[in-house]
Amino acid sequence: MKPFAFVFPGQGSQSVGMLDAWGDHPAVTGALQEASDALGEDLARLIKEGPKEALGLTTNTQPVMLVAGVAVYRAWLAEGGDAPAAVAGHSLGEYSALVASGVLSLAQAAPLVRFRARAMQEAVPVGTGAMAAILGMPAQQVIDGCAEAARTFGANSSEVVEAVNFNDPAQTVIAGSKAAVEKACEVLKANGAKRALALPVSAPFHSSLMKPAAEKLKDKLAATQFAQPQIPVINNIEAKIETDPDRIRAALYEQAFGPVRWVECVQAIKARAITTVVECGPGKVLAGMVKRIDGDLTGVAMFDPASLAEAKGLLA
Repeated sequence: MKPFAFVFPGQGSQSVGMLDAWGDHPAVTGALQEASDALGEDLARLIKEGPKEALGLTTNTQPVMLVAGVAVYRAWLAEGGDAPAAVAGHSLGEYSALVASGVLSLAQAAPLVRFRARAMQEAVPVGTGAMAAILGMPAQQVIDGCAEAARTFGANSSEVVEAVNFNDPAQTVIAGSKAAVEKACEVLKANGAKRALALPVSAPFHSSLMKPAAEKLKDKLAATQFAQPQIPVINNIEAKIETDPDRIRAALYEQAFGPVRWVECVQAIKARAITTVVECGPGKVLAGMVKRIDGDLTGVAMFDPASLAEAKGLLA
């Protein structure tokens, strides 16, 4: 096969029934069982039946998206697919990438992301934080606009708004306290952003307000055994490859309250002479971002048996 990278989606790509097309594929049912056993609950039923509101709770979304990405990856290998030349994951998806690379087992990762989700939700009370996607504006202008909005609250204000997800050259997500995010949306639209869309999330992920959650996570990561990666993993926080388990832990800690540098992650994949990037798991969001980040790259979504067969044909 041609060299390719796998990328794993995070929160936002979940949907009720998202693994139904796989039927009783052994790789998929095996992954669901392994994660369910690790958490002591039936994730397969939650994914299949929902309801949507339950699936959308951060404490559920993070483990179900983890297992969905890993399940599709295992199905790819079971169907004769080669191992990728590199892996990466968007936000939560980085944990799926670490399982794919052998750094963590799925049984280790499922409780870890459940803990991460709970810590994040507890760090900021529901309704006091917010996130918004800023479209049609270069990232530096978004950063500058956030600083401009924060200044309006005065030097000693506790209001916070930051650029937290650099998704593609014209889409940056901001996060922080609700009032500051709303003010930043006003400022950025006045400064020329095409749109500022409030996101339906329960916490200001990847902002500095998540530092208390990161501190809790740090202890949990320290108590978790990490293995050497068998496949290079490009992390979110530095857009680089780490092989030392302690540095991988540190990157996960920093990722909890630091920005997802996705544009640079995709550029790092290209720098390894890889031209095809396969989104492994539910949805097509990352495949679209890949094309917008670099027109020379091919972004492919793989989420069911038919798209798996298409990906194999493309890479043959």
